[in-house]
Formats: sequence, C-alpha cells, structure tokens
Amino acid sequence: MLRAFLNGRVLGDHGIETGLVVLVEGERIVDVVAADDARVAQAQPHDLGGRLLLPGFIDTQVNGGGGVLFNDAPDVDSLRRIAAAHARYGSTGLLPTLISDDLDTMRRAVAAVDAAITEGVPGILGIHLEGPFLSVERRGVHDPAKIRAIDAQGVDIASSLRHGKTLLTLAPERTTPEVIGELVRRGVIVAAGHTTANYEQTRTALAVGVRGFTHLFNAMTPLQSREPGSVGAALDDATSWCGLIVDGHHVHPATLGIAIRAKAAGKMMLVTDAMPPIGADDPTFHLGGELVTCKDGICLTPAGVLAGSCLDMAGAVRNTVRILGLPLAEAVRMASTYPAAFLGLEATHGRIAAGYRADLVVMNDDIGVDETWIGGEQVFSGATAAP
Repeated sequence: MLRAFLNGRVLGDHGIETGLVVLVEGERIVDVVAADDARVAQAQPHDLGGRLLLPGFIDTQVNGGGGVLFNDAPDVDSLRRIAAAHARYGSTGLLPTLISDDLDTMRRAVAAVDAAITEGVPGILGIHLEGPFLSVERRGVHDPAKIRAIDAQGVDIASSLRHGKTLLTLAPERTTPEVIGELVRRGVIVAAGHTTANYEQTRTALAVGVRGFTHLFNAMTPLQSREPGSVGAALDDATSWCGLIVDGHHVHPATLGIAIRAKAAGKMMLVTDAMPPIGADDPTFHLGGELVTCKDGICLTPAGVLAGSCLDMAGAVRNTVRILGLPLAEAVRMASTYPAAFLGLEATHGRIAAGYRADLVVMNDDIGVDETWIGGEQVFSGATAAP
C-alpha cells in the first residue's frame, strides 16, 4: 500500500520545506515529490496538518527505559520495553547499552540483541558495550570490580554479534593499537571513553581505527593549555564523531557551543545516556546496589555522582535548539543523519529521501513528538507535550 505523508513541513537535504509529499510503501520511502505528483492522488493520505516530518532519531547510548535497565535483564522482552519507551520520544533506532559487567552478562546481552534483531523488534540496531575495558580512574558510575583489561576472550565477545552494529567504548591507554585494529577488522565500531589517555595516545588510537568519542568531556582527559588531552584530540580530528549529552547537567552549554564550532561539520551527534525512568512512572532505579534518583532532569547516586541521564532524544533536540541556539534542522540532523553516518548506515537511515527506510517522526511546534514510524509502521501516536 502506498501512503502519502502530505501537508507537512519536511526536513530534506536542503532544510525544512513545505509543499513536499513523502511517499512510503512498505518499509521504504518511495519518493519525495511535489503535491501535484500523480502518485499522490493514488496513495492513502496521511495529513500532517502543517506539522514537522523529520527523519527518525538514532540514539547510540541507551542504558534503559520503560523502567528497565539493560544490565539487570539482558533479554528480548527488556529490549522491547526499552525500544518502545524511547519510540515515544522519536527514537526509531537505538543501541541498547550495557554498562561494564562480567563476561557472561556481555554474552547474554549480545545474544539478546541478536535475537531481537532476528525477531524484528522495532528500533534495535545493535549493541553498545560501554566497558568493561575502561580506566578505573575515569570510571564514573561504573563498578570498579567489573573493569578489566581487554584480552583475546574480550575481543571475541565484543565481535560476536551476528546481526546489527556493535559499538565498543574502551580506554585506548588500557590496550594496544594492534588490539584496536583487530576489533575494527572484525567489524566493531570502537569509541574512546572513560579514559585517561593523553593527546598522543588518543591520536594513535584514532590512527588505527577509533571512530568516535563517548559522551565528549565526561570521563576523559580535558583540553588544557599544554596537554590537549582526549578532548583536544577529539576536536582536532576531522574524521571521528563525538556524542554529546545536551541535558544542561553533563556539560555546560557554553562548553558545548565551543566544541560544536570547533569540530568538523557533521561530526557531532546527540546521545541520551538514558536510564530506566525514561518512559516510566518511577523516577528511581538501582545501579550497582545503589538507589539512583532522577530529579529535575538529572540522575544522581546518594553520593551525588552522575548516573546516566533522564534525557530522551526529543528533549535533546529541544535543548540543542533552546539552550544552544542551533537551528532546528541542524539539531535534528545531530539526532538522525550524523549518528546514522557514525554507524555506517548513511545509505539507509537518517534522511528523508527515496530508497531510505521509512523511519519518521512527526513533531509539533513545541518540538514534542506526536507520531513515530519505524519501517513504515506507526509505533507511537499521541502528542507528547514539551516541558
């Protein structure tokens, strides 16, 4: 069945435009045409009523949602709940993220993602293994007892996903260029994070295949006058991508603005680092035996340590517009087009164009999500008011 998304404002390659109709058949976008195209009259109309039609958001760092922490229940049912919770906020693709854990839990998490993709759970694109091959000194909320050096067994587990994409966050100084190169050869996307690496060590890791930086500025060596650190290497490099948590708590807005202006165009992407309270009524959850509370948009342990975020992707887009002052079109690309490129999915995801997956978000003028479509199927309907 051909469906026509009409009477909307469509984000295309040239910005947000009116007078365009997006034709969808099955999982794909057939074409983007003018309203007088003959095919429009033959299609089932979906009237957008002047609202925004945007490419679906892709979140590469999702620890939980819908009341579920992926570490606590690495199974397909949990992935369904997490993905459904985030679909309410425009995320049509995500990487469920396993925080540093033991090797057996890692195996179970990889198997669960493989099964979810095989079963067609909407929105699951792969897995993000955030650790355990990290720096103890820059561990943040990660359990130090779970952190370890990567070995051959770790490489095998990290590269064992059969379907979808695997993102591995590691500390470059805790391994070798040869190991990073082997991971890349096996198809793993490697990011630097939770690291004490200096500028030179980070540059070496970039040269052998590190592709991105996990939550830039947080849990890594800072940019300083005589030691640029990991942050300096990230901003200096034109080819890598950086994840940004734009929640007003993880990084100061001025710092984010400076970084965005310094980094090569198209290489900054929004992530949430979301925890179980997203899409759930309970603002609390347990992590490593501690009760974490989400209050006023921030997740904190009793000791005041940041523990992920209470951010969703629609909120990240709103904050990027309202706090950082970026145009809406660029904020949306940071949530869709750029993460798709980071994952190597730029030919199928992250744009509204002929041949691309019909992963779409309908937003209102308050930058709240009214509808979410994954693979041409509506998975969420109901206005989500912007705060």
